[in-house]
Amino acid sequence: MGILSWIIFGLIAGIIAKWIMPGKDGGGIIITVILGVIGAVVGGWISTLFGFGRVDGFNFGSFVVAVIGAIVVLWIYRKVRS
Repeated sequence: MGILSWIIFGLIAGIIAKWIMPGKDGGGIIITVILGVIGAVVGGWISTLFGFGRVDGFNFGSFVVAVIGAIVVLWIYRKVRS
């Protein structure tokens, strides 16, 4: 359930990250969703690595981690593209 959760969280987190950090990004919604999935996976991995608890299933804490991860990945993406 872990990877499936992060993919679904990533889809939603990418949209929310784009809403929180609006701007002109090439690729539109497709890139936003891909960055959201990557951000969710990275956020889950980092939170587990630093001992913020196990990230499993659909819960509010996991969702927050996914959104934060998506925001970080979106920010890095913008820095690399510019």
